[in-house]
Amino acid sequence: MNKVIFKSEIKNISLVERLIDDISFKYNLHSDIYGKLLLAVVESVNNAIVHGNKLEKEKIVVLQYEVTKEKIEFIITDCGNGFDYQNLPDPTKPENLEKTHGRGIFLMKHLADEVEFNDKGNEVKIGFYLT
Repeated sequence: MNKVIFKSEIKNISLVERLIDDISFKYNLHSDIYGKLLLAVVESVNNAIVHGNKLEKEKIVVLQYEVTKEKIEFIITDCGNGFDYQNLPDPTKPENLEKTHGRGIFLMKHLADEVEFNDKGNEVKIGFYLT
């Protein structure tokens, strides 16, 4: 598995975007997969920086990835306390429609083929089938 480690600064999202561009080019990913991958992984990294590490620059985010013939998988880990990923408000309910937060994980689950959290909730694995 390949690994990239960076500090919890919003500007480092551009590193992730470049990485996805490079992976997409290297493996000739279809544009549909590229778009879903970019949105889901960037959202996950943003959540790690903002919610997990609370924008504390001394804390790191670890992004691991692996590409096989069948699948591309990312694992994003932050240094935070985690969260209860099983009890999230549904962003499609009328009372949540106008909230500015709370759509990221919903989005990730709809874009990726697999989304799994560790028990603590500070690590997410996102998978996309390539075939």
